[in-house]
Amino acid sequence: MHIKRLNIEGPLLFESRLFQDERGYFTETFRQDAFREAAGDHVFVQDNRSHSKNPGTVRGLHFQMDPCAQGKLVTCLAGTIFDVAVDIRPGSRSFGQHVSTVMSGGDAVQFWIPPGFAHGFCTLTPDCLVAYKVTAYYSPDHDRGLAWDDPDLGIDWPFDLKQATLSEKDGRHPRLRDLAILEKEN
Repeated sequence: MHIKRLNIEGPLLFESRLFQDERGYFTETFRQDAFREAAGDHVFVQDNRSHSKNPGTVRGLHFQMDPCAQGKLVTCLAGTIFDVAVDIRPGSRSFGQHVSTVMSGGDAVQFWIPPGFAHGFCTLTPDCLVAYKVTAYYSPDHDRGLAWDDPDLGIDWPFDLKQATLSEKDGRHPRLRDLAILEKEN
């Protein structure tokens, strides 16, 4: 397993080796020892999966507040996605910055997004299937979001933003500059 460090401390890409033959391929998708060495000691408590029918579907940017902050280990099982992590850790040197990657169903790449990051993705192809492990259970009381299209974030989404399909909830998330005010009120 190859581990790739990114421009912001915390998020990582885990790239597994594919063993291919005429039947298809085999790969290790998770090794606790390699994960612990690269990302620290985290316990995954819940697995999630989402299916998106159409290209341009946006899910995010989501996060949970302490004490229920979630780390996520994300993989694309089918289709192709553009995946993003935004640093929202107070006091971080990279606060408000993001890292992104493109993942496909056949590439055996996993994106580690630690607690303290907002996460989201958009689909680039039809019928995308995304799975992710999380380090804390879903908590509606701690569930928050960040505007996926906040121009201050500078995310270069690889599709026409006017064509985005997203949930009503995701369309109401605040911009980063308004996030601290909203969190203090809750």
